[in-house]
Amino acid sequence: MHSGKLMDNIKEAEINHEEWMSCLPEKLWDVPLTNLSIPGSHDAMSYCLDITSPLLPSESDTFRLLDGVFCCFTRPAIYRWATTQAGIYLKFVYYSDCLKCLIFHSRGTSASPIALIVSVYWLCKFRHFYMRNVFVTPYQSPLLCCKQVQNIVEQLTAGIRYFDLRIAHKQYDSSNELYFTHVIYTHATVIKTLQTVASWLESHPKEIIILACSHFEGLDHKLHEEFIYSLKKIFGSKLCPRNEVLLTLRSLWTSGYQVVLSYKDQSAARHVELWPAIPYLWANKPNAEELLQYLEWQKQLGRPEGFFVAGLNLTTDRCFIATHPLESIQTLTMKNWNCVRKWLEDQKPGAEPTSLNIIAGDFIGPVPLCSIVIALNKKLL
Repeated sequence: MHSGKLMDNIKEAEINHEEWMSCLPEKLWDVPLTNLSIPGSHDAMSYCLDITSPLLPSESDTFRLLDGVFCCFTRPAIYRWATTQAGIYLKFVYYSDCLKCLIFHSRGTSASPIALIVSVYWLCKFRHFYMRNVFVTPYQSPLLCCKQVQNIVEQLTAGIRYFDLRIAHKQYDSSNELYFTHVIYTHATVIKTLQTVASWLESHPKEIIILACSHFEGLDHKLHEEFIYSLKKIFGSKLCPRNEVLLTLRSLWTSGYQVVLSYKDQSAARHVELWPAIPYLWANKPNAEELLQYLEWQKQLGRPEGFFVAGLNLTTDRCFIATHPLESIQTLTMKNWNCVRKWLEDQKPGAEPTSLNIIAGDFIGPVPLCSIVIALNKKLL
């Protein structure tokens, strides 16, 4: 059957997203996970960014200065372009949050009182613009500056099985608490979030997830070892060791393994429970045409051995952001989705050089990424 007709015949209601792995046809239970089509969430925790948190130390000094003086402009921009996962329920960033952010950033920064007054003046001057274009519902706003709260459990329930988790320790924080990051830090803490994931797995014993931990900004050797100890404690016998030979659904169900944990740091080498970094095919392009051209080029080179991710996420630079004040990463994603969708429906999992494995994207709520990616597995029958 032609792939387009195949997808036309697949309705979202036909797929049990919450337990889609256990609902796959038995013939696919013996196919290696590396040959299945698995939906993934790019920058999975960006739904709960904390607008009052500091920038990551890796951000440039120029951007740090701008953020310290004019955060009433930089913070909405960060929200529009760093929030990559949309939610079922939404909380909105109100005008008062920017004032709160100004007060927060005026403490202990190089911002002078005059600069602070100027920043407040411009915020007040443009308050009607912000309230009309930013701090309204996401379906009304061309800027879409909102706090997305499709939490990790809702993503799991939607069918996501690969999670891109960027982890950091806050600079000058005397505690060992870890947070997720994307330009700024999240409200959610790492340990509590992963404990929630472990609880979800308890009630879904036949679902397998892949956690890709990376970045680790601010973590020294001691924090790495403490974090790895916590990971082992949280997931215990659910962790699949990297020397496991047979990675099929049937074999993993028999062994009780539910978590493949990728850890992008040299600390992982000493722990058999941790897998090396999973290759992520990242186009770093702002439109669907260039994104798909890159992915097609990668397909011609042949797929990597083992797990790998084809990233459908679009990327812009700060020049693009500055010259497109009415855009956001969500408006950009939605504008390009039809083109991406047509390409995605023609893809196929499997062992062939041009096949795909994990397919990760942004805004897995508004776009039917999970339905399409899961349905691709029917092409293996």
